[in-house]
Parts: sequence; C-alpha cells; structure tokens
Amino acid sequence: MMNPYHYLRPLLFRLDPERAHNRTLALLARMPSFMPRYHGGKPVELMGLTFPNRLGLAAGLDKNGIAVSAFDRAGFGFIEVGTVTPRPQPGNPQPRLFRLPEHEAIINRMGFNNRGIDALITRLAATPKPHALLGINLGKNKDTPNEEALTDYRIGLQKAWAHADYLTINISSPNTAGLRELQHGAALRELLAGIKAEQQRLTVETARRVPIVVKIAPDLDDTALHATLDTIAEADMDGIIATNTTLDKSAVEHHPHGGEQGGLSGAPLTAASTAIVQKIRAHLPHIALIASGGVMSAADMQAKRDAGADLVQIYSGLIYHGPQLVRDCLRQLERG
Repeated sequence: MMNPYHYLRPLLFRLDPERAHNRTLALLARMPSFMPRYHGGKPVELMGLTFPNRLGLAAGLDKNGIAVSAFDRAGFGFIEVGTVTPRPQPGNPQPRLFRLPEHEAIINRMGFNNRGIDALITRLAATPKPHALLGINLGKNKDTPNEEALTDYRIGLQKAWAHADYLTINISSPNTAGLRELQHGAALRELLAGIKAEQQRLTVETARRVPIVVKIAPDLDDTALHATLDTIAEADMDGIIATNTTLDKSAVEHHPHGGEQGGLSGAPLTAASTAIVQKIRAHLPHIALIASGGVMSAADMQAKRDAGADLVQIYSGLIYHGPQLVRDCLRQLERG
C-alpha cells in the first residue's frame, strides 16, 4: 500500500526542520482528525498499569502536550510528553535541529525548550482523556545547578502527579550542560533517593501511586552502565527508558551536518540502543524496560522486543516514515 506521507514529506522537508515540526504540531493540535486512526496490539500489564499496547510516542516530539488527542488517534498505547521544566525556557539558540536524510537521522540541540510545567498541566487538563496512557517527562531548568536538581524534579513530580500515568526522570539529554553528570555516583544516588522519598510522600498524600522511570544515555560504557543500573535498582525505581540520543556521530561524520553539536537520533542509533537494551535486560531481568532509539520500522521494534524491552517508543521514525510506521508496528504487535 502506498504511504500517503511519501507525498507530504518532500513538502515538509523543504521547510526548516523546526518550522516544519512546529507547523505540523499546530495543525494536529487544531485538527486531531488529520491524523489517521489506527488500532492494534494487545494490552500489557507493567508497573501496575495496563498499557493498551506496547507501542509509545517518545518524549520530545510534543514537549508541551498540545497534540495528545491526535497521537491518541494514531493508536499509541502510551504517549510521553515533555521534556518539561519547572519554569518556561527558550532552549538553545537556533538553528538547533538538523535532518540528515541520507542516514534517516536527526541531530538536535534543542535544550529543553518548553512552556513550563504549569502551561503543560493547564493544557492537559483541557484535553479529553486519551485512551493511551500518558507519561510526563521531567527535566531541570538550564540555570538550576546540579546540586539543586532535586528541587526541580520535586516540583515536576508534585505538579504532574495528578495528570500522569507514569513519570520519567530525564538525566540523559546531551543538550543541557552537565545534566548527564547526574547519571553517575553519589549525584545519582542522592537524586534518586530524594525522588523516591517524594514518590512515597505523594502516594500517601494522594492515595494514588504513579510509577517513575529513569531515562538513560546510550553512551555509557559497560562499567558505567552497570553502576548506573545498580543505583537505579537500589533506589527502587519502577523502570528504565533506554535510550536518549547519542553523542557518537561517527556514522554521519561525512555528512554536511555531521559535525553539528547535539544528540544524534534515528537509524544510526538503532543498533547501539538495542545493544544497551539487551545489556540492561541481562543485568536487571525483572525491571520494567522501555526501549527508545532508532525504531525506523516494525522490524526494528521487534528487535527491541527480542532484546528484552517490555515497551517500545518511536520518534525519529515518524519524521521519516509518517503515521504508517505506527500502523506497521501495531500490525507486528498483533502477530507477536
């Protein structure tokens, strides 16, 4: 079957990437019915939640939660909005988003540009409750020092708690200076201990438990990865998202944009991200594991599942293949 997005993509790709992104989101926010409606997959129990299916939208595409109804229509089992910070911030200077079509890749250095947690919550409160579960991805403001990061994450937890089915702690974006340092050692232990304490306090206060997952980078060597995983497990986090974008651009070094600063996503990340998923599952056999990174086809999604992922998220694949990628993945989930 012909993919209608093949006709639309050349028009979108004539626009500056960020402009195309914003225009598409604005259209979907105004007209959710513009998104094709798909169904498929089977429900799965994880982290005390029932996901309608195993396919999710990764954070970063809809930072401010303006098009949740459209993505719900597409058939996702869960939708992750954000990354959102306590206060609005503009992110890094433009240009900060680059397509590498020859590699089906994207480089971004957006820098957590968002309207802030209050604006997100206001928007979500005015949005019809989706069939999909809703995740909210939390970050810290750029001007918040790492020593005070817990304060920002606590604000995010408190304000997002009533609106999220699960919450993600993003400590792995490469585009906020020093953020990835929170993935290691005492900084990670102290941060997660504070987050766990806040989760327990809010659970008692609201009589509602919201699972918390930690999103990690693909650029950890085995020693660092195992140390990070052990700390996440010791802190009794509910799950892990693997992975964020990579700083390794060796696969695209000869492309005109290959030297741009920022995180690389898309097809060049596929194998490395899947390898990390496999290592996590071998090290932590029972933790909830959400795979993200380089899912450009239903076969890529299945490879993540075969590596041990419970759930799989997509983002860059949508940019290159459109909503039909969702349909293809849902059909694969029906079979498997």
